[in-house]
Amino acid sequence: MNHSDTAGMNPRRIVVKVGTRLVAHANGKLNLNFIEKLVRELSDLRNRGLEVILVSSGAIGAGIGRLNMPRRPESIPEKQAAAAVGQGLLIQIYEKFFAEYGLIVAQILLTRSDLISRRRYLNASNTILTLLRWGVVPIINENDTVAVHEIKFGDNDQLSALVAGLCDADLVIVLTNIDGLYTANPRKDKTAQLIPAVKEITAEVKSWGEASDDDLSTGGMVTKLQAAEIATSSGIGLYIANGNIPAVLHRILNGEQVGTYFYPQKKFLNRRKRWIAYGRVVQGKVVIDDGARKALCHDRKSLLPIGVIDVQGSFDSGALVAVVDQSGTEIGRGLTNFSAAELLRIKSRPSSEIERLIGRTAAAEVIHRDNLVIHQQ
Repeated sequence: MNHSDTAGMNPRRIVVKVGTRLVAHANGKLNLNFIEKLVRELSDLRNRGLEVILVSSGAIGAGIGRLNMPRRPESIPEKQAAAAVGQGLLIQIYEKFFAEYGLIVAQILLTRSDLISRRRYLNASNTILTLLRWGVVPIINENDTVAVHEIKFGDNDQLSALVAGLCDADLVIVLTNIDGLYTANPRKDKTAQLIPAVKEITAEVKSWGEASDDDLSTGGMVTKLQAAEIATSSGIGLYIANGNIPAVLHRILNGEQVGTYFYPQKKFLNRRKRWIAYGRVVQGKVVIDDGARKALCHDRKSLLPIGVIDVQGSFDSGALVAVVDQSGTEIGRGLTNFSAAELLRIKSRPSSEIERLIGRTAAAEVIHRDNLVIHQQ
């Protein structure tokens, strides 16, 4: 495939994500040889005039190595303690290597709650953009020391796609230890085929992802596909490629066929809708009838109470909720104007009855179109 059309292949701002399996050896200690090569290549891309943002895993792994732990800890406090030891070690190594090429780095640690708040989301965006303007290389990781299960990104694959959306990057390159997306797990199935490009992330494409059984890294192909979904629906192309290939970043940017490229969607979400769709945590579900499904998906209308047939979960007004059809398929998500208790009172009723049923003046819509992101058409 000719990659002259992929991402325009003249990206101005790129996000590069490296996984634990590349940054650390199997025993958890940092792979200095890999890190040095990566830093050299990123520094050369900066010399070419590109803005680069590095999303680096490895804090927990580095901590495990530094503490000589026999295996990856399982409890959250132990992981957080290992990350607290490892994060300083990781940034120290990056600082040392980037300084050799005359570049300044900045450490940014994010949690999901930093993106849930609209104000903090914008603050994070402004900080990254300011650093880039100053010629600094931001190095971003999940703040594993304080992140708990409810607010974790899941892994740095998704974080890299969210960061790309946060700072309007042109391309995400996810470096891992396999060559890209295969039709099956190539380590288990010899007939597995590498997919060079994906124009649309369909159910079949998702079925090719298989969760990792690796005890050092947290992701697998499933989380990389989730990252690809976030990036492409934000209008950003994404590569999955093998970080052990020599000069892999230059080869990708020079248009070589390396790994798997996910094309950005032509109709993509603006920054506010990206924040709604991916920055926040879903707190409940609203089940709608077929008439409401048509109004949302085809007529681009707001969701009215008359189309709601059930409410699941407990949430307050302003929460992010999934909108599902009667078969249970999520068709979108949005910010609700009502609590779950209020919705149970007004479901299947006309908007004119809202005030009488809940005892307060309120919007006519359950979710206004501007606060709604639709996945299905």
